[in-house]
Amino acid sequence: MTEAEFASAPAPVRRARILELIDSGGFVKVTDLSALFGVSEVTIRADLDALEQASALSRVHGGAVAARVASRTEPAFEEALGSLWDEKLRIAAHAASLVSAGDAVIIDVGTTAAALARALVERAELHDLVVITNGLKIALELERAIPRFTVIVTGGTLRPLQHSLVNPLADGLFSSLHADIAFVGCNGVDVGRGITNINLPEAEVKKRMLSSATRRIVLADGSKIGEIHLGRVVGIDEVERVITGASARPQALALLRDAGVSVDQV
Repeated sequence: MTEAEFASAPAPVRRARILELIDSGGFVKVTDLSALFGVSEVTIRADLDALEQASALSRVHGGAVAARVASRTEPAFEEALGSLWDEKLRIAAHAASLVSAGDAVIIDVGTTAAALARALVERAELHDLVVITNGLKIALELERAIPRFTVIVTGGTLRPLQHSLVNPLADGLFSSLHADIAFVGCNGVDVGRGITNINLPEAEVKKRMLSSATRRIVLADGSKIGEIHLGRVVGIDEVERVITGASARPQALALLRDAGVSVDQV
C-alpha cells in the first residue's frame, strides 16, 4: 500500500503505519504525517491521541516520540557513577591525551566528563589550560589544578540531578568565546537522529558548547551507541569524532563508521 492510499484506509491501518515510522525514526511531526497521508492535522492528532492512550507512543509538542524513548528516566550523577566506570575511565584518559598545554577546553557535565577532568589534572605537564564548564562537579575536580588551569564556570540555573547549570544564562558565555576543543556527553548516538540527550535544557547548552569550539568531540560509553533520546543536540556529521568503549554494540558501531563517523573505541 502506498502512503497516498492510507488516506482512504481504516484508522487502524494508518495508525499501524505511524508506529512503523516512529520505530524507524524515533519521532514524527503532525505536519509531516498530514502531508504524507493526505489527511488533516486534526485526523493525525486524533490518531496520535489514540495511540498514546494505548501506550504505543508518547505525545510531545508538534508530534510524538516512541514510547521507549519517552519512558527513559535520567539517572542522577551519583547513580551513574556505578555504570561502566572502568570504561568511562578509559574514555576519559583517551580524551585527555588530545589536549595540549595552552588549550582552551569546554567540558560538559556527567560522570565521564568528571573522569576527564580528573585525567587532565593528573597530567602534571599540562599548564596554561583554560577550562570552561557548566558542571559543578567538574569545576570541583579541576580546582586542585589551579593556578596551572584557569577554570571558568558558566553560571545559570542549577539542575540537581547532574549538578549542572542550564538556561537562563548558562549559554550566554559561549557566544563571546572560542575554544580549541569541546568535550560533550550525551544519552544517545545514532546515525539518523544524531547526538541526543534525555534532558532538553541540557541539550540546548550542549549545542551551544559545540558551536563554540574548533574540535567537537562526543564522549559516550558503549550503552549510548545506537540509542535515541528526546532532545537533539547536533547531527552526527557535525562532530569530529565519537570516543566510546568496548561495551558498544558492534552493529551500531558499524553503522556509524559506514556513515563516515570517526569512532575511537577504547
